[in-house]
This record gives sequence, structure tokens and C-alpha cells, in this order.
Amino acid sequence: MDWRGGVVTIGFFDGVHLGHRKIIGLAVERAKELGVPSLVLTFDPHPAEVVRPGSHPAQLTTLQFKIELLGAIGIDALCVQPFTLEFSKVTADEFAAKILAQTLRARAVVVGENFTYGHRGAGKLPALIHSGRELGFEVEGVPLLHKDAPEGAPVLSSTHIRAQIAEGDVAGATRALGRLHRVEGVVVHGDARGRTIGYPTANLQETPWAAIPADGVYAGFACWRGRRQPAAISIGTNPTFAGRERRVEAFLLDFDGDLYGEHMAFEFVALLRPTLKFNSVDELVSQMAHDVEATRTATTCT
Repeated sequence: MDWRGGVVTIGFFDGVHLGHRKIIGLAVERAKELGVPSLVLTFDPHPAEVVRPGSHPAQLTTLQFKIELLGAIGIDALCVQPFTLEFSKVTADEFAAKILAQTLRARAVVVGENFTYGHRGAGKLPALIHSGRELGFEVEGVPLLHKDAPEGAPVLSSTHIRAQIAEGDVAGATRALGRLHRVEGVVVHGDARGRTIGYPTANLQETPWAAIPADGVYAGFACWRGRRQPAAISIGTNPTFAGRERRVEAFLLDFDGDLYGEHMAFEFVALLRPTLKFNSVDELVSQMAHDVEATRTATTCT
């Protein structure tokens, strides 16, 4: 299918949260009404990392997971534009004329009302509407969703969700995302201490820039190869054993097997407790037994 000549929506869409879904869903709806394809134009890597190296924000979704989430909304095509220093210098007028009109041959463009584009974000929604009239495509700006209420509440945004996760508010992040927040990576060898006390853990080498929740113990799930296993997830330095390296590791309930080298995702349901330093291994083991039961309860309800 030729995906040009359709309805285009544009953004980095990190997290593909409920606000993003509103915009993308409307683009899909408009495309169906017009009988044309729906297309998402996104970027990789995050523009901030290119314009200001070292400033990449915590990432709510890997590119592959973002693709899966976008596909579930019903888009017909996805275009990933490499965001380079050269691309960052494209002006707003050039973006509208060369990319939207000439390359994509957009029939219509659907974006959030705060959408910016072009060099230094100089282009705003009114300018895009004006360019659309001249270049032959319609433009629709979508009002933003608010976090809790239509009036007076913060606007729902990836930035706000990152802050929730950084504070350990994974339940709040779930409400904003419309799904459980997840951290992906590869299972690597750790200290193998957990196995000696009856709680072997899968240590995750997370993907770059992953949005890691605050230190603590969480109820959640471990997902790999189509499997989804309840898991008690620990984030921190393991102060009981004078650890220094911050780690993301999980004890999988009712599972026994070798997971080294597996690509895995940890999904976060609820914060159970902060990271604590125990006076003895016995105290730690006793607390872990409580964590496992709390995890079982929390994940059964999810």
C-alpha cells in the first residue's frame, strides 16, 4: 500500500500515553473518513540528545515497544526520521513544504495544540495551519488532556510521567500511560547472593536512558518470550550487603530456570516499600517473604 497522501500525525510520542493516543486515534479516525492511510512521523534519537548532547531525558519506551504501541492504535504506517544535527536545522517552512507536502503528500495533519516544529521549534500550530492552506493540506489541532481534571490540573505529558516514575509513583504513571510502565533490558549475572538465601533474582542490564523508578521494592511482572510472570522487583544498591552499584533485579514468583541472556521487560504495578538496610540476613529473608506475598496479592488484582 502506498502510505503517502494520507493523514499524518507527528511527534516523539515517548510513552504513547493517553494524551498521545487521543491525537493518534483522531488521525486514524480522520484517515478512515477520507479513505486514506494514517501515518505517524516520529524521530530517533530524542531531539534533545542531538541538540544538547548529554541531555537525553529518561525514556518511557524503547523504539521497538513504541512501534508496538502505535500499531495497536491502528495506524497504517510509521515513518522514523533519524534526528541528526543537519535535520535539526530544517526550518519550519522547509518542514511543511519539503517533508509534509512533497515527501509525504499529506492530505491532512493532526497534532496536539502545543505542537512545535522546525529549527528551534519556531513553527507553531497557527503557522502550520497557514502553511497547510498554501500547500494543500488541512491541519487539526487537538486540545491537550489534563492529568486529573479538565480544568486547573497539570497537562498530561511525558515529562510529568517521567517525574512520577522518578518519585516511585508507578500507580500514577499507570493511570497516565493507560498501561503499566515497563523497563527493558538483558538479564546479566549479578552477585548470585539471592540464590544462596532462597530468592534468586534476574538482574537487568537496562536499555540506555530507561526511566527507572525510585529506589524501592515493587510488585510487578517479568515479561519475556510471550511469558508474563509475577515478580517482586528491587531497585537500589542493596545496602544490607554494603552494595554500591544501583541495580534493577527481580525475584520471579513460582519460576525456576535459567534466564541469563534473555531480553526481558519488568512491568511495575505498585511500590511496596522503600529500600531498607537490615541488621541481618534473617531479617532480610523474613521481609522478602512478606514482599513476595504482597506481590502475589497486587498482581492477582491486575
